[in-house]
Amino acid sequence: MSSILVRDLEVRLGGQRILAGISADFPAGRFSAVAGPNGSGKSTLLRTLVGIHAPSAGRITLEEAGTVHSLPAMSPRQRALRVALVSQDAPVPAGLAVRDVVALGRLPHRRWFEEADVTPYLERTGVDHLADRDVATLSGGERQRVHLARALAQEPSWLILDEPTNHLDLAAQRDVLDLASGLAADGMGVVAALHDLNHVLEHAETVLVLANGAVHSAGAPAEVLHPEIVREVWAAEVESVATSRGRRLL
Repeated sequence: MSSILVRDLEVRLGGQRILAGISADFPAGRFSAVAGPNGSGKSTLLRTLVGIHAPSAGRITLEEAGTVHSLPAMSPRQRALRVALVSQDAPVPAGLAVRDVVALGRLPHRRWFEEADVTPYLERTGVDHLADRDVATLSGGERQRVHLARALAQEPSWLILDEPTNHLDLAAQRDVLDLASGLAADGMGVVAALHDLNHVLEHAETVLVLANGAVHSAGAPAEVLHPEIVREVWAAEVESVATSRGRRLL
């Protein structure tokens, strides 16, 4: 199975060390969550995976079809063909129709003068009925689905989601995470930074918990996210409660 492998990763920004000694595996066909309090380094890790930040030390490799590639050494186009990012506050280009925003995801695959058929990506994310709407007029949940469609138009092997449910209502949060879970079930690697630990318990197959820029713990969410770790990492008192959908923290 293809994987993104992170080994002993260190990232410094503005002379400050943000991440230190990060090691993790993100396989294709799995929903992997990254959790931790504000300032723990979640967004920095994800942005380093897609090439926005450069590693100061360590390795990020991509294994596919028996070949190992260095992700940081790839050109932007080569990375875009494999890894797509949906950030929590993706800019909304005023004046562009939804179909035009989604078509931006096809740029790594085509010449500038070629038309892009984005219908499959609009349909997969449930925004085909919004194709001709100005994206700036959409609700937060609709816009996030459009950004997901744009990312899928890149046809990546890995989808990187940086707090994808931020500012969304409950229904929109569930829609986005259900879609991400479906993509993982179809073989895509999904790596998502999530604030809500119950979302991690419900949707993720593995979780990497960061604290102060380092790995605190990792494993299956039901084994990792128990009240003692939440108290230690998040300084919050919670209880673990069994429900019909599994386990929740209250």
